Amino acid sequence: MKYLDEFRNGEVAKRLAREIRDATRGRWRIMEVCGGQTHSIIRNGIDQLLPEGIELIHGPGCPVCVTPLELIDKALAIALRPEVIFCSFGDMLRVPGSSQDLFAVRSQGGDVRVVYSPLDAVKLARANPDRQVVFFGVGFETTAPANAMAVHLAKAQNVQNFSMLVSHVLVPPAIEAIMRSPGNRVQAFLAAGHVCSVMGFWQYPPLAERHRVPIVITGFEPLDVLEGIRRAVVQLEAGEARVENAYARVVTCEGNRAAQDLLAQVFTVTARAWRGIGVIPNSGWRLSPAYAEFDAEQRFDVGGIETVESPLCRSGEVLQGALKPHQCPAFGKECTPRTPLGATMVSSEGACAAYYNYGRLLEQPV
Repeated sequence: MKYLDEFRNGEVAKRLAREIRDATRGRWRIMEVCGGQTHSIIRNGIDQLLPEGIELIHGPGCPVCVTPLELIDKALAIALRPEVIFCSFGDMLRVPGSSQDLFAVRSQGGDVRVVYSPLDAVKLARANPDRQVVFFGVGFETTAPANAMAVHLAKAQNVQNFSMLVSHVLVPPAIEAIMRSPGNRVQAFLAAGHVCSVMGFWQYPPLAERHRVPIVITGFEPLDVLEGIRRAVVQLEAGEARVENAYARVVTCEGNRAAQDLLAQVFTVTARAWRGIGVIPNSGWRLSPAYAEFDAEQRFDVGGIETVESPLCRSGEVLQGALKPHQCPAFGKECTPRTPLGATMVSSEGACAAYYNYGRLLEQPV
């Protein structure tokens, strides 16, 4: 049965690629928003199956990659404190700050721990009442409900030694910013299915209408991505601009209302800096006034930190879709997974990591 499924998937992939080629008359540029989609595209060579007229632009949908350098440096400063147990998902430990990363802090004696859920950090705080436990809350709308639940439980259970360093960002304002950018080249979007499984896609039709841009919600398997590209091309060729749900097995228009209600209770919308991009209005969450006592930035007073980006790193242009990773002169030379200059080389969803890990190393820089 396994081999039969693989055969069928291969045949479906060929059919979808053929339908995309047959439908393409013009030259179109489609941005996949999510870094998970980027890895699926590069790992499976989907971009190489497409006709010459279709260019895939890699978007800023890697939450680790867009976490601002200032917040990374704040995390490092907090993690170095002797009274702190600093908790994070594993993909944040190698993200470079101005001078070091969380792995380096751990080697210097900082108590930095990898957890698999923010609720683990709350349990850790209950088990260590004499220590301050801080969780690094990073991510798009997908991971936000679990982080909101952790803060909600800490308040309900009066866990006073727990706090969260929040760096949540939101997809729709990022799409708005991309479309309003003077150098914008994007003509259609593949929206991230896991984000829409939480938030639905009721926020997207105004974007599609206002900017005359097709938005297709899709998943991450190769067939999902190919189907999303096919639908986007059909709309572009027909001069249409609407939202299509190509991930209906997971996503509904309204999304998960219970999760949205919790998010609205624990977080409030704020302007957020995106690493390599800049400040986007209303593009992030911070803890609401009712939960401000659990804000690690306020608890540890880590304001006034000055940051310094590597002058060699052009990850900001990669995140904006203005540059492919292999077009950066430092790619694969000064910047590798062992010696990363930016987060896009170390994150499991980073475009530079995808190009490096899957052998896109031969193209010459421009």
